[in-house]
Amino acid sequence: MAALRYAGLDDTDSEDELPPGWEERTTKDGWVYYANHTEEKTQWEHPKTGKRKRVAGDLPYGWEQETDENGQVFFVDHINKRTTYLDPRLAFTVDDNPTKPTTRQRYDGSTTAMEILQGRDFTGKVVLVTGANSGIGFETAKSFALHGAHVILACRNMSRASEAVSRILEEWHKAKVEAMTLDLAVLRSVQHFAEAFKAKNVPLHILVCNAGTFALPWSLTKDGLETTFQVNHLGHFYLVQLLQDVLCRSAPARVIVVSSESHRFTDINDSSGKLDLSRLSLSSSDYWAMLAYNRSKLCNILFSNELHRLLSPRGVTSNALHPGNMMFSAIHRNSWVYKLLFTLARPFTKSMVSTGVPTPNVDPVPVPGVVLLRNVELTSPFYTSLKTKHIAKDPRAVG
Repeated sequence: MAALRYAGLDDTDSEDELPPGWEERTTKDGWVYYANHTEEKTQWEHPKTGKRKRVAGDLPYGWEQETDENGQVFFVDHINKRTTYLDPRLAFTVDDNPTKPTTRQRYDGSTTAMEILQGRDFTGKVVLVTGANSGIGFETAKSFALHGAHVILACRNMSRASEAVSRILEEWHKAKVEAMTLDLAVLRSVQHFAEAFKAKNVPLHILVCNAGTFALPWSLTKDGLETTFQVNHLGHFYLVQLLQDVLCRSAPARVIVVSSESHRFTDINDSSGKLDLSRLSLSSSDYWAMLAYNRSKLCNILFSNELHRLLSPRGVTSNALHPGNMMFSAIHRNSWVYKLLFTLARPFTKSMVSTGVPTPNVDPVPVPGVVLLRNVELTSPFYTSLKTKHIAKDPRAVG
C-alpha cells in the first residue's frame, strides 16, 4: 500500500477504478489497454491490479466498430446516431490469464494465426507475404491485415490472389490489402516485382518468404534451373537481395523464411566436406522429389542465418521456421502418393481446419513464423493516436 500511496494510486474505492489521468481503451480485436495522459504512455496491464483484460462478446445490436485516420478504434451507435471512442463492451470485460506461460504452453494444436497476433497493432506497418493466396501464407496475410498492417500478397496466380484479397476484405472492409504478381520460377518476374514494389515508395517492415512447392516431377524453369530449387530457395534469395535496401531503410524490419525440419535429412557437401553445387539444381538422372525439397529447405536455413549475420547490425533480423510435421494443406497436391500419405497422417498432425485457419504443431515446435513475428519491435498501441479531447470522465461508462 505504501508504494501505491506514493504513486498516487490508492485514492479510489475499487481496485478496478482507474487513477486520475488514466483512460481505458480497446484494440480492434478486443484487447483492453490503458493510456496514461500525464506521462504520455500506454500499457496493457491495469495500472493498479496489473491484470490484462479483454472485452467479452459481440457489440450490442446497432453498434459498429470503425477506425479513424490515425488507426484509432471508435464505435458508432446507429440507433441513437452517436459515436464514441469507448467500447460499449468495457462494462463486460474478463481477465486474461495473469500468469505468463512459456511459448510452448501458450500455443498448441488449436491455436490460430489470429490468436497469435491478438493484442498487436500493426497499423502503419507494411507486410509482404509470398504465396499468400492459400494455406499458411493466406492465414498469415489475413491475420496481419486484420491487425492493421498494409499487406501485399505476392502470388503467381493473380486470379486466386484477387479471390484471397476479397476474402480478407469480406472480414474487414477497411483492411489494407492488395495483390501483386510474383512468379518465383522466373527470375525476370522476381526482378519486375521488386521494381514494381519499389515504385510504390512504401517501407517494408516484414517480408515472409512463404511460397514453395513440393513433390514436383523433374523440370527446368525458364532460367534453366531445377524447379523445386528455384521456387523454394533461389527465387526468394533473389527477392531479398533486390529488396535489401528497402528493408534496411525500414528498420526495424524482419525477414521470415519458411523452411522445414526435413532440411536435416540431406546435405549439400561432397564426400570431402566441400560444397557440391551439382547437388543444388539436380539433373533428371539424380532427381528425387523429396531430396530436392529437403535440399532447398537446407538452403533456406543457411540463407536465413547468413542474412541475419549480415543485416542484423543494420536493424534487419532474419528467422527461419518449421511449419509443422506433414501439415495437411495444398502443398502436396502434385503427387497422389503424398496426398494419400498426408491424408492418413492428418488426424495426428498440424492441419488446416475446415474454416481454413492453420493450427500450430502439436509438437513443442513453435508456431510457423507468427511466433517469431511476435518479437518484432513494434509499438502497440500508438500513444500518438490518442486525443485528449476523447477522454471521458469515467472511461468505463457507455455513451
